[in-house]
Amino acid sequence: MREHEIEPVPGLPEKLPEGEGILWQGSPRWWSLASRALHLRGLAIYFALMVGWSLWNAATGTDSLAEAALASASSIGLALACLGVLVVIGRALAQASFYTITNRRVVLRVGVALPMTINIPFTAIESAAVKRHADGTEDILLTLAPTHKIAWLALWPHARPWRVARAEPMLRAVPVTAGAAQVLSRALAASASVPVMPLPEGRAAHGGAMSGAVVA
Repeated sequence: MREHEIEPVPGLPEKLPEGEGILWQGSPRWWSLASRALHLRGLAIYFALMVGWSLWNAATGTDSLAEAALASASSIGLALACLGVLVVIGRALAQASFYTITNRRVVLRVGVALPMTINIPFTAIESAAVKRHADGTEDILLTLAPTHKIAWLALWPHARPWRVARAEPMLRAVPVTAGAAQVLSRALAASASVPVMPLPEGRAAHGGAMSGAVVA
């Protein structure tokens, strides 16, 4: 992993070596990334319930109409400010993120304040799976071989939730129509010299024969 300032190839810290070519590139959809990684939708529901509770208490209590309106306005203002900050963060995370699939590896360019590039060779990928969502996006989950690790903090939010000790990289909130899952499935199959199979949904199909190293 390394910080990047100038990219000779979009999304990559250096030119590709002889024999390696780009198969697919893309970025997360910002709203989907913010909704799931930052729990934007859940927080919006929470704030709505809190404002509703505040209004109900004011309506059934002894406060005057003016006091109730002031209390609800303050709650709504705070809620909108918090959600606005999360929207800005979500957009920044998505704009700073760029995924690349070559015929040899997966590359994640991530980070806003401290941008870095994470290279994941196919030989380090033990298994892969795809999880599709109702908003038309999908998350592609990569399970690394046990001997290879990437810090969860370095990956976030491009890491599978609740997998901290053994972080699992993710190509997150990618539009289904972009075809990233199909491209990766074919590339992994070609790399392992096995018949092409679609990436399984939900749970990963373990390949067992893959090993290798995560290199910078």
